[in-house]
Amino acid sequence: MRLTGPGIWGEPADRTLAVRVARRAVELGVDLIDTADSYGPNVSEEILAEALHPYAPGLRIATKVGLVRPGPGIWRPVGRPEYLRQQAELALRKLRTERLDLLQLHRLDPQVPAAESYGVLAELQTEGKVAALGLSNVTVADIEEAGRHFTVATVQNRYNLTDGSSEDVLDHCTQNGIGFIPWAPIAAGELAAPGGPVHEAATRLGATPGQVALAWLLRRSPAMLPIPGTGSIAHLEENLAAAELELDDATYAEITSAR
Repeated sequence: MRLTGPGIWGEPADRTLAVRVARRAVELGVDLIDTADSYGPNVSEEILAEALHPYAPGLRIATKVGLVRPGPGIWRPVGRPEYLRQQAELALRKLRTERLDLLQLHRLDPQVPAAESYGVLAELQTEGKVAALGLSNVTVADIEEAGRHFTVATVQNRYNLTDGSSEDVLDHCTQNGIGFIPWAPIAAGELAAPGGPVHEAATRLGATPGQVALAWLLRRSPAMLPIPGTGSIAHLEENLAAAELELDDATYAEITSAR
């Protein structure tokens, strides 16, 4: 998402740097990269293909369809089956692949019956154009309804130390073996302010507040697949270092109770 221009719109200021960031992520062991047709639009998928194709064995590129972009910072759902199919076909072309590793419905369209959107995704999987299917910005009821059409592999909802509105969705995913992809994972709000539990933990552990926020997520559930976005190699490396940071029981409990 952050490999594009301001407002997640257009080309980044430095496309060469964006390519380097993607390549460095894979060098450091990242094996899941999340994108969407609406990032740019198109720009993110095209940069990832330029940077990483042919893809290393085990590397999975997840993309999303279902949002259109009339302009910078504007996102509108479109879930018509013919549109979702068109965008999936275009994603195959932009990512230079014959099968999408993971295709996620970016958002349900209130103007389109969910069954119609789910149905075309299931068709794409049956046709071999998609390996796995996921959802984004959904409820437990949405997941259960989608499950009548296809196996839900992942769910991508906003979730972090300051936003627990998807707590029930995370628990459902954990209990049912569904990968949970929290977007905006680093947000910690006042918890990261001086004197706050995230700030105190970061100081004690020699880490950054963002790293503590990611470490908390990773401990919260084995289903957790955080996707911190960045357009900076230094920030990328900082984020990935959070995977080596372990919160002790007391620190984890203190941060959890302060949410």
